[in-house]
Formats: sequence, structure tokens, C-alpha cells
Amino acid sequence: MVYAAIPFAFSLGCRGGPSTAFADLTAARELAADLRVQFNRASDASNRAVMADTDEASIAFANEAGQIKSSIQADVTALTPRLEHLQYAAEIQSLKEFETHYAEYEKVDHDVLELAVENTNLKAQRLSFGPARDAADAFRDALAPLSTHAAGKDRCRVESLAAKAILAVRDIQVLQAPHIAESNDAAMTRMEGQMATLTATAKEAVRSLADLVDADARPEVAAAVEALGRFESLSNDIVSLSRRNTNVRSLELSIRHKPAVTAACDESLRSLQDALAKETFAATR
Repeated sequence: MVYAAIPFAFSLGCRGGPSTAFADLTAARELAADLRVQFNRASDASNRAVMADTDEASIAFANEAGQIKSSIQADVTALTPRLEHLQYAAEIQSLKEFETHYAEYEKVDHDVLELAVENTNLKAQRLSFGPARDAADAFRDALAPLSTHAAGKDRCRVESLAAKAILAVRDIQVLQAPHIAESNDAAMTRMEGQMATLTATAKEAVRSLADLVDADARPEVAAAVEALGRFESLSNDIVSLSRRNTNVRSLELSIRHKPAVTAACDESLRSLQDALAKETFAATR
């Protein structure tokens, strides 16, 4: 009986006694469960930042993900010494694996969130459907009455040139949407070339119109030139924002690269929880 008590006493000395070991095991289970919950909350907040349709929402979800990550680190910091005190080798290994995968996750997620909050594709879309469309409509409205200021022999020519200019601008509008959605540089370059050609066509048509109408049409011609210039400037802004492609790139990272590291993190945490659930409190391990 004396010899049998020696391992028991030694175990208590190493682990600080039954009550301490039991408290560590209970706390370890709670921390592991919370760690898994917080990790999945952070991943979900990051996904919502990518899918948000406003700058404010993207930033709010990105900030939420950052705050939750602080809780993740706090859980890891609190859990590590408890597992070490309990001398749970399998659980310690699972936690280390999580930390390794989580470091990879952090790199990907940092890029995802940094891109998501810029929202350049969304901003380009808003410019296209808002100010750029308004400028295109103003251009059309300025050209509409020009045929009434042309001599009879030139009226058909004026109408044809006005229609040509308006159609060129409308074709640029049509190209903006696929450009905003496109992720391939070569495809975007082709569309930009088409836009440049169409812009030149519209400008040339307006110059020709100015020579075919009487002096009373000068205000309309000036309005058309101003509207076309404004449309061209906005279209260039749209292309620049679209070229940054932050929404497309953040979505691509989120869909193609993030799931693998997310799954690896969650699997490590599941293994940790499962191992802790199988532990039973005893004097010896």
C-alpha cells in the first residue's frame, strides 16, 4: 500500500493537486469551445465584409473580424499554460497545429479584408449607374435639338451625326459593366481600347456638328461638349477603379484560397475539443 501511493502523490505534486487539475481541465474545455466559436465568428464576419454592398458595412464587418481575432488570441494565451500544466500532449499538439494554420489564415484574411474595404468595383459601379449615366443623358439631351438649327440640306447629316455620337457614348456605357466585373487584364485592355475608339468617334461627331448648325445652336453644342467631357472623365475614373479590382480580388481570395486554411484551422480545433472531451479527471494520467 505504501508503494501504491507514491505515483499518486507524485502526480498531485506535478499538477498541483486534484482540485487544480480538475479546474484546469474544465477551463481548458471551455476555452477550446470558445476558441472554435470565436474563430468561426471571425471567419463569418470576414465573409460578410467581402459581400457587403456599402463601404460602411464592409468596414464595420472588417472591424468586427479584427475584434473577434483579439478574443481568439486571448483564448490561445489562456489555454496554452493549462494544457501544459495538465501535460496533455495530444491537445498541446492540436493547439500548435491550430496556431500554425491560423497564421496562414491570418495572411489570407488580411489581404481579403484590406481589399474588401476598398470596394473599388462597387464604387465604379455606382459611378457608372449614377453620375456617368447622368452625363450621358445630358449629352443626348444637348444633341437632340441640333437638327432644328441646321439648313434643310444638312438636317439629315446632323441627325445622323448626333445619333452616331449618342450611340458611341451608349456603347461605352455598355462596356463599363463587364469591365467592372472582369478580372483578366488582357480582357480589360481590349475593352479599354474599344472605349477609346468610341470616345474618339463621339468627339469627332460633335466637332462635325458644330460646323453644320447655325450660331443659335452654340449653347447646345457647348453643353454637349461639356457633357461629353464630363462623361469621359467619369469613364476614366470607372476604369481606374475597376482596374484595382478589389472586390473581385477579395471575393476570389475568399472563395478559392481562404476555405482550405479555414477548414484546417477548424479541424485542429475540433481535434482539440474531441481530445479534451475524452479526458477524465484522475489522479494519474
